[in-house]
Amino acid sequence: MTEPDPLAVWRRHAGPCVLLDGFHALKHALRFGARVPVAVTTDRAATLALAGELAPDVRGALDGLLAEVEREAYASLVARPHPTGVAALAVRPPREAGLEALARAPRRAPVVVLDQPRNLGNAGAVIRLAAGFGATGVVTTGTLDPWHPTVVRGGAGLHFATVVERLEVAELPPGPVFALDPEGEDIRGLKLPDDALLAFGSERSGLTPELRARADHLVALPMRPQVSSYNLATSVAMTLYHWSATGGAPRKP
Repeated sequence: MTEPDPLAVWRRHAGPCVLLDGFHALKHALRFGARVPVAVTTDRAATLALAGELAPDVRGALDGLLAEVEREAYASLVARPHPTGVAALAVRPPREAGLEALARAPRRAPVVVLDQPRNLGNAGAVIRLAAGFGATGVVTTGTLDPWHPTVVRGGAGLHFATVVERLEVAELPPGPVFALDPEGEDIRGLKLPDDALLAFGSERSGLTPELRARADHLVALPMRPQVSSYNLATSVAMTLYHWSATGGAPRKP
């Protein structure tokens, strides 16, 4: 029986699927249950050896999935070829399931809200952080697509480890909104509840009036005078760490 042409399979799925760019994105997607109809590599033996070294839990799945293609063919599938020479397509999780998970009560971990984010790479870094801390999900408002290939690349495939959705402010899930703002209360004196929505404005313009009006609490991160702001991902990391250090976050068994 003839093996299916991986490039033909790729073309068939490219429209509705999410690009997984690089070995680590594919590894994480598989770990968290993504359905991957096609994966290609420029060096199958090297990729399986890398999996054996760094991710033996998914080596078997990769062995049955990876198809080797010429380097030129691989380069034609991705905008920026990854150093690992690996790419795959994954089926995006159903929106209905994501919205249901965001609205489910009681929540055991916060939802991160990015209010009108601008930078695709920063959004990806935030999703990676949220997955690492076990946050319920990441919600963006505004025009940025949180499933854009550059965001997925920045998130290293960890979109499949947490909920990622785009909503209007009026559509945000229930829960107290703790919005980060330089004029807010020092976060070191607060305990962030597990069902909180942790909202972050853009680095340039801060919170939108709509999000500020929805906020129940304004919260400030400690910052040296005359320093204007932190990077968005840094602010999210500090806030999630504070939540985890004061009683939240899943513990290792």
